[in-house]
Amino acid sequence: MFDFLKRGAGPGSGADAAPERKASASGRVLPWAGSGRVAWSPRDTATLTRTGFAANPVGFRSVRLIAEAAAALPLVCQGEDGRMDVHPLLDLLARPNPAQGRAELLEALFAQVLLSGDGYVEAVAGAAGLPVELHVLRSDRMSVVPGADGWPVAFEYAVGARKHRFAVGEGISPICHIRSFHPQDDHYGFSPMQAAAQAVDVHNAASRWSKALLDNAARPSGAIVYSGADGQGALAADQYERLQHEMEAYHQGAANAGRPMLLEGGLDWKPMGFSPSDMEFQKTKENAAREIAQAFGVPPMLLGIPGDATYANYQEAHRAFYRLTVLPLAGKVAAALAHWLGGFAGEKLVLRVDPDQVPALAGERDQHWRRIADAAFLNDAEKRAMLGLPPQEGGA
Repeated sequence: MFDFLKRGAGPGSGADAAPERKASASGRVLPWAGSGRVAWSPRDTATLTRTGFAANPVGFRSVRLIAEAAAALPLVCQGEDGRMDVHPLLDLLARPNPAQGRAELLEALFAQVLLSGDGYVEAVAGAAGLPVELHVLRSDRMSVVPGADGWPVAFEYAVGARKHRFAVGEGISPICHIRSFHPQDDHYGFSPMQAAAQAVDVHNAASRWSKALLDNAARPSGAIVYSGADGQGALAADQYERLQHEMEAYHQGAANAGRPMLLEGGLDWKPMGFSPSDMEFQKTKENAAREIAQAFGVPPMLLGIPGDATYANYQEAHRAFYRLTVLPLAGKVAAALAHWLGGFAGEKLVLRVDPDQVPALAGERDQHWRRIADAAFLNDAEKRAMLGLPPQEGGA
């Protein structure tokens, strides 16, 4: 049964056979492992935040624009008796913790939702009633601990080797988890940064290409052709190393821009012009920037991206930005916070955005008020109710 092991032991085969020799014409070509394959950056929250926010101006400005606009929106607190101008919830939001005010806390919360799809708020409980402090926790450090039935039983916050677990299930949860819709995950949200990840990679790659072009004196590269005597086209090893060293030392970088090149006998410089793909590089970068802005819901016009004519003017784009992006996000977060904090207070609370105090929507507000005021079939009480105003004293 082991005869097949002896089949290679004869002359001309096996150990005494001549070793194989590669005879391919392309045998000297150096293989490049990554050639023809697209390299995308990882899709974890930390990497996306670093590449799409900290290292990309379009992503940075989109997140800041949405977070700052949403954090500055006026909020109205309503209870079972109607609108309340004074309430402990409003006082808590005005100063949620000693290190942050209302704008700083809400801006951090909105930014976490935009960057990771998840926002976590910790409540520091007091003796009774509403919490005494609120803190926004980093989403990349928080993980959901599901139970046997799939529902979260705890939240685990990790900093280095230290972990802290927030138990869930008994009483009001100390963590408010606000997440965006994710069609393929039951516990974590899907962020706009994940949808824009490919466009971020393209935009960053185009920026690196532009920087490399500037380092090369803003000129396309070329080739040094050597034509030796008797048709020899190869340099000696020491000649090749010296030429390469001189090119790196005296003809690369912005400091050497325009410096003349001294070529010895047999060397000739053949410049290479821009290819059509190089000429389209700037358009590719602008298209990637537009895709990033669209993923976040920011009109490219507001970011100064050229070539976008979706809106007739800046005012219309600004109004669409608030109506389609800022108000839905702020309304979702405000509703979640009100429901969560209302459990601590033991009452049903509603926290909503007051669009009548948003300057960008002043035109829509004026039209709405004028339309209700001109409705002759409504009395004053009905008009006040439609406008969200409290009943007038005296029953009028």
